[in-house]
Order: sequence, then structure tokens, then C-alpha cells
Amino acid sequence: MQEQRTSVRARVRAEMTEEIKAIARRQLAEQGASNLSLRAVAREVGLVSSAVYRYFASRDELLTALIMDAYNSLGEAAEQADAGVERGDLIGRFEAVCRAVRQWALDNPHEFALTYGTPVPGYAAPQDTVGPAIRVTTLLGRLLVDGAGAGVLRTPAGEWLPPVVNAEMNRIADTMFPGVPPTVIARGLIVWTLLFGAISFELFGRMVNVIDDREAWFAYQVTSMARFVGLRP
Repeated sequence: MQEQRTSVRARVRAEMTEEIKAIARRQLAEQGASNLSLRAVAREVGLVSSAVYRYFASRDELLTALIMDAYNSLGEAAEQADAGVERGDLIGRFEAVCRAVRQWALDNPHEFALTYGTPVPGYAAPQDTVGPAIRVTTLLGRLLVDGAGAGVLRTPAGEWLPPVVNAEMNRIADTMFPGVPPTVIARGLIVWTLLFGAISFELFGRMVNVIDDREAWFAYQVTSMARFVGLRP
């Protein structure tokens, strides 16, 4: 009986936690992360302000939960897209991941803004967010590892990196992407920033009155990024 009561309490707590987060996401959409308020969330949930602190001790703790949910949701979308393509089709995998990231951002613009937009004043993300945050980065890096292992990544002969950059790229390769040449790591990092920059420009209106067919333009950018990093048919 005691176990049953504990299970019920845990279920009720989990449901209330999800409701609080859902209302907080609505506040993000309406007012932005900087104006997120636990008191306002409590009012919408129907709790006294002190009660909501039993679920989230502070605004920053609630923000962290929302950020981790967003990163994990994006990571899952990208990983599912990658899993749906034959392992040896590196360009197909890269394109699928890029499309999944863009589609997730279009479907969840406020969560994208929370994770990849302007930092929230006064908020410092804890170490717990790092794992979820690098899921897409790790996935893109795995493509580089697979491409280097298969001998299909081709960067221009004689490409040179400044000594400081070369040391940085070797450190990244040793710790995260073994077997990938430093020049490929460098180009991979550029592609990573280009991908999220392209999506940010589209999502935040930088392409208005510039590009009409955003999907065709994004597809062209993805093809160009694949070539730049050395992935060619």
C-alpha cells in the first residue's frame, strides 16, 4: 500500500512538473525568456507562489529544465533522421540531419531562441546542460569520424592551419573525434556554425525581402556545406 501511495505521489508530481513547464513555454512564446516568472507560472497553474517552489527552486532551475528539454528534443529529432539513412551514405545522412535541425527549429522557434538565441541576462547554464547541448554536435562529428575511417573525406591538398588552430583541432580530435585530420575538424566546426547560423538567419527574419524560396536556399547551403567539409558523391 505504501508503495502504491508513493507511486501515485510520484505520478502526480511528474504531471504537475510537466504542466508547469508547458505554461512556462507559453510564457516564453509570449514574453521571452528574460521575463519568465515563477509567480506568473504559479498563477496560471492555480498554485500559490510558494507551492511552485516545491517543483522548481528558482527561475533559473525552471529555465534549465526547459533548456535541457529543448536540447534533448532537438537531439532526438536529429538522431532519428540520421538513423533513417544507410550508414555508408554520408551525404544523405548529413542532409537528413541538417533538414531535421531546421524543421525542429521551425516547429519550435521559441525553444530554438532559448537555446541558440540571445543569452538570458543573469542566467548561467549548469554543467547538466552540456550533454544534451552537444547531441547534434556529436552526431555531426560522428559523420566526420565515419568519413575519415572510410577514406572518403577529401580536403584540398596542402591545406594549412595556423599552429594555434592546429593545436586546438588536434585536441578536439583526440578527445572527441579520433582519427579525423585537424583540417577536417576545422572545416567541420565551420560547417557547424554555418548550419545554425543559416537557421538563425531564416528563423529571425534576416532573409525577409532577400530570399523567397527558403527551402531551396537551405538545400543549396547544405550541399555547399557538405562539399566544403569534404563530403562528395
